[in-house]
Amino acid sequence: MLANFLIGLREGLEASLVVGILVAYVIKIGRRDVLRRIWLGVGLAALLALGIGALLTFGAYGLSFQAREAIGGSLSIVATGFVTWMVFWMLKTARNLKGHLSSDVDKHLRRAGWGLVLVAFLAVGREGIETALFIWAAVQATGETTFPLLGAALGILVALVLGYLIYRGIVSINLSKFFTYTGLFLIVVAAGVLSYGVHDLQEAGILPGINSLAFDVSSVVPPSSWYGTLLKGTLNFTPATTWVEAIVWVLYFVPVTTIFIVTTRRHSTKPSAPKPTKSLVTEGAR
Repeated sequence: MLANFLIGLREGLEASLVVGILVAYVIKIGRRDVLRRIWLGVGLAALLALGIGALLTFGAYGLSFQAREAIGGSLSIVATGFVTWMVFWMLKTARNLKGHLSSDVDKHLRRAGWGLVLVAFLAVGREGIETALFIWAAVQATGETTFPLLGAALGILVALVLGYLIYRGIVSINLSKFFTYTGLFLIVVAAGVLSYGVHDLQEAGILPGINSLAFDVSSVVPPSSWYGTLLKGTLNFTPATTWVEAIVWVLYFVPVTTIFIVTTRRHSTKPSAPKPTKSLVTEGAR
């Protein structure tokens, strides 16, 4: 539940910041007439995310066990790729998110302005697709539905509230630190999702080694215990892990974490410090 809460919080806050920046900027330049186009793009993006979530949830019914496992494993690997890209993209973009979006708005306002629908749709839709895919993968990995979905919903709700408070200038957040800490945690979660995706492919018979265990600590960490459930729900930890799962986990986690830490330190040594979050969206809200 905690992992899904953080996923919902991070993705929801990204989307909220994007919408807040777009709305504040068009208000600041006196173009309130295009606000409806921004909200249209946001609405279409939300519908797309919900549609993908429904397709992932109900689309596999009627398939064989091997087919479901193959699809589940493949989508878990895709979800890991999406989240990894998102973590590094936001790490790079958080410093100049306002400038990037403002440039897109200016470009489309020189024409009819309908391109703002696409700007809002792509910006918010990316977060929605990543959230739907990653939460679905987490639900598949834990075997639970209520708590992962509840955690994600609470995270998104908190993100929407925070986004509004940031827009109004009531709350200020150091975005660089927020995305650094949550990014590091999501790398750990993504490693678990990737490992479980590999396990699904082993169950489907696509990858070998389903009976070759690297370790089995089920006697120490029973899957049905509260701490076993906690580890499963937050880190996708499996007490009985195959060699292929363990190797894939290490091959993903070690280099990705190393690159993330090096990139974070490189950004922190740059002379230009990150601007306060308040400056991102509140200028046009007044």
